[in-house]
Amino acid sequence: MWTETVKDLLLIAGRIVTIYPLMLIVGLFMGKRSLGELPVFDFLVILTLGSVVGADIAEPDVNHIHIGVAIVLISLLQRVVSLWAIKSRKFGKLISFEPTIVIHQGNLLVNNLKKVRYSIDNILQMLREKDVFHLPDVELAILEANGKLTVYKNGPKSAPTLGDLGLAKRQSDFSYPLIVEGTLYPETLCYIKKDAHWLESQLQAKGVRQDDIFYASVDDNGILYISDKAFANPPPIRH
Repeated sequence: MWTETVKDLLLIAGRIVTIYPLMLIVGLFMGKRSLGELPVFDFLVILTLGSVVGADIAEPDVNHIHIGVAIVLISLLQRVVSLWAIKSRKFGKLISFEPTIVIHQGNLLVNNLKKVRYSIDNILQMLREKDVFHLPDVELAILEANGKLTVYKNGPKSAPTLGDLGLAKRQSDFSYPLIVEGTLYPETLCYIKKDAHWLESQLQAKGVRQDDIFYASVDDNGILYISDKAFANPPPIRH
């Protein structure tokens, strides 16, 4: 019994020693694209390779040579598909996502968010990771095919402003979510020392109802910003 166990352990160790150099060679062969951007097809390739290698290491009864051949064939398939996707734009679009505009001129594009199944919270978090805390500062935000958010700030934020030159007071760069899909955040009102009557008067002045608001935020100065739910004229963006 002990002999068989030791034999199996040595077999697993030998497979690890031989399979990882092969995986390194395969990774270098597949190139930076598969290791960096992770398009859908490349993601599936990596998952498959992980499953194959895992089975090879964990199951001594699996034929080691067969696993090696499978890894080589999978890497060749990935290389052929990636080259084909470069040569044929139509094929490339079939195996990857198109970039999607989610914010244009400070407005969240509701329909586009629904298409990519991203919530407001997802987008706000990704904006914070880009050091953006005020939606009107965003001229354009694009959800790329790899799931990352590309943000282009509007003119006053991408160049020196009057405030930067000491000629005028800059507007607050930080705002807090106040209404999300019609739901009010009372703690935000409390934080900025405002009440429901103040909010009601602000909404009446803008001619909108709380239930119709997709997203609204407010800054420390009590300036209310409402994302235009009907805004639907973004520029065309393609790969």
